[in-house]
Amino acid sequence: MRSDLAQGYRTNLWTTARIAALIEKEFGVHYHSDHIGRLMHGLGWSPQKPERRALERDEQAIARWKKKDWPRIKKTPDGWAPT
Repeated sequence: MRSDLAQGYRTNLWTTARIAALIEKEFGVHYHSDHIGRLMHGLGWSPQKPERRALERDEQAIARWKKKDWPRIKKTPDGWAPT
């Protein structure tokens, strides 16, 4: 299947409306976008969404924070608690 970007869309996310438009363009068959969802489910496909992450994400800084700071501040008997 061609990418959404190659089809002229701004994102690379396939929606049922986009799939319906592609089917109509390629095969001349019109499907309502709701029906596309039912067809996809019947084929065993499930909706997927990409994870949204910042481009500036620093995985090493996150790992350090999780190891050092998170255990200290989480609400558990082992973590921080008011005295």
